[in-house]
Amino acid sequence: MVDYYSQRATAGLVLTEATSISEAAHGWRNAPLICTPEHAQGWKKVVNCVHEKDSVIFLQLWHLGRQAHSSFHPSTNKTFSASDIPMAGHVKTIEGVNVDAEVPSPMTVEEIKQTVQDYVAAAQLCKEAGFDGVEIHAANGYLLDQFLQSSSNVRTDEYGGSVENRARFLLEVFDAIVESGSYPADRIGFRISPNGAFGGRGSEDYFDAFLEVARLMNTRKPAYLHIMDGLGFGYHEMSPVVTTMDMKKVFDGPIIANVGLTKDMAEGMIRSGATD
Repeated sequence: MVDYYSQRATAGLVLTEATSISEAAHGWRNAPLICTPEHAQGWKKVVNCVHEKDSVIFLQLWHLGRQAHSSFHPSTNKTFSASDIPMAGHVKTIEGVNVDAEVPSPMTVEEIKQTVQDYVAAAQLCKEAGFDGVEIHAANGYLLDQFLQSSSNVRTDEYGGSVENRARFLLEVFDAIVESGSYPADRIGFRISPNGAFGGRGSEDYFDAFLEVARLMNTRKPAYLHIMDGLGFGYHEMSPVVTTMDMKKVFDGPIIANVGLTKDMAEGMIRSGATD
């Protein structure tokens, strides 16, 4: 891993691969975690190699939610989501066997609050490892995206219904990391994927909903918005496409564009001011 990140360290800002914040968040074989001091010590070697090349590295904080299988969670034997709506398709068990996605357990308010603290604990370990900041992964049908989207969130409490309620979990994670002193707002980015189909994504209200999510996050003045705006990762075809230029209307900070972009497309987007 040190060799891998060292090879890419001169790119500028380095974002790590998705990294599980807890046992309950985990669900991919051979994917990394950041929930023990031992994990932090391992990651410190990666951080040091990037810093040696005068670059900056953020860790991407990850919770799979319903995309995980319960075999990864011996403490509870459950998977979690906003509601008891399973993902269409298959997931892998801890042994690597493909099985139908399980019906997830709708998170209680207490479990949501505990998960917020899991994000905080992970951010604190990131600080100990020397990361320059963190990115909150709220894209690609993982847990926070499951709360953001109406197709997977049919809750009737303060975490469901309106876009503001569905975004509450994401906002609470962001605010709690800031309040913990791990990182200030301008060292915390977030990632969304309004156009993506991965993980059974796509909601009828996606266009207005994700613009509202970006507007709400804009009030926190985060480091950046990382939008999966390209269509190379699967498009739900609920036209029109949400573009970075749409996001520029509601989000004042830097915007990172990703997925399915050629070099020419990406450079054109930067020249036009559509992304940073």
